[in-house]
Amino acid sequence: MTDNAVLERMLSDADPAPTPRDAAPDARALATRDRILRTSTAPRRRRRRALGWASGLTAVAASAALAFAVLSPQGAAVAGMPAPLEFDGSVTVAQVVDGAEASLAESPGPGEPVRSVRAASWGFNVEVDSKTTTVVPQLSTLTWEPDGSGRATTIDGVPYDPSDAAASNAAEVTSSGRVVNDLVMAPGDFTTPWTAVPGEAHDDMVAMLRAFGMPDDPTAFDVETAFTSVLGQWTLTNAQHRELLLLLEEAGGGQALGTTTDRLGRPVDGIRVQSPDGAVSDVVLVSRDTGRIVGVERTVLIADELFAAGSIISYQMWDVEEDVFR
Repeated sequence: MTDNAVLERMLSDADPAPTPRDAAPDARALATRDRILRTSTAPRRRRRRALGWASGLTAVAASAALAFAVLSPQGAAVAGMPAPLEFDGSVTVAQVVDGAEASLAESPGPGEPVRSVRAASWGFNVEVDSKTTTVVPQLSTLTWEPDGSGRATTIDGVPYDPSDAAASNAAEVTSSGRVVNDLVMAPGDFTTPWTAVPGEAHDDMVAMLRAFGMPDDPTAFDVETAFTSVLGQWTLTNAQHRELLLLLEEAGGGQALGTTTDRLGRPVDGIRVQSPDGAVSDVVLVSRDTGRIVGVERTVLIADELFAAGSIISYQMWDVEEDVFR
C-alpha cells in the first residue's frame, strides 16, 4: 500500500482537526524551530502542549510546534519522564560507522532521494495546573514537490504515562484516530533551503547540510542537528546515509554507546553528541539491520525550571513501517 493510500485510510477513520490554511512553512519558521532546539532556555510563556523534536513536518503543519515551550506554575520542574535507552557493549564511533557501511552496502534502500517522509515522534502533554505529564506518540507524514506544493499530516497516538516502561518501549503505537493537522499546501507554500535532488557524493552532502545550517567547521552536534532537519524533509539513499555517518565521525567528539533496541523494537547502535554549551545531548540511533540513521533521542544535561538534568525530552524515528500505528 502506498504512503498516500495509508494516509487516506487513516484520515477517513479519524475526525480531522481544523488547520489554518495560512500556516505556511517558511525559512523563518524553520530557523525559529532550530534556534529553539539549540537553546537551553524555554520561552517565557505557558503552554499546555509541548511537542517534542519539531521536525520539518511539524514546523509545516502547526505553529504550535515550538518545541519544549512549556512552563509549569512557579517554575517548578515537571516530573515523570521516560527512562533513557539502555545500551550494552563497548565499541568506538569508527566501529559503529564501519558496521553501518557494511549493512548499507547489503540492505535495500531508496533508489534515489525522495521528497517524502514518514516519521514517528513522541512529545509531552503537560497539564500546567496539576503538573502532570503524558507522552503523546504521533505519526507524521510529509510529501512535497519542487514547486512548494504538498501535504503534511499529523495523527496522534493514544497518550500514556511516561513512567510506563512497557508503553515507552512498545514496538507498536495505538492510534487515537485524532488528526492534529492535515495541511494541503499550494505551490510556494512549502519553503525549504534545498529543493533539488541531492547527489550522493561527500561534497553533495556537505553542501546540503550547510544549506540547513551546518557551519564550515562543524562539531558532531552541528552535523547531527543539520541532518536531523534534512531527514525531516527527505528520505535519503543508503549511499547518502553513509556520507552522513562519515561526516559525523570526521567531526569528532561523538561517543559510541553500544547496542540497544529502540522504541519501535529495532536493534540499533547509539552515538551520543553533546551541544557545545553542554545543555543537551542527542543520541543518534543507527540501525544494525540496514545501517541507516533511524532515530534521535534528546536529553537535558543542565536542569532548568521545567526539566531535571537527565530528562529525556524528545525522540523521533524515521524509516517507520506503515503499520506501526494500529
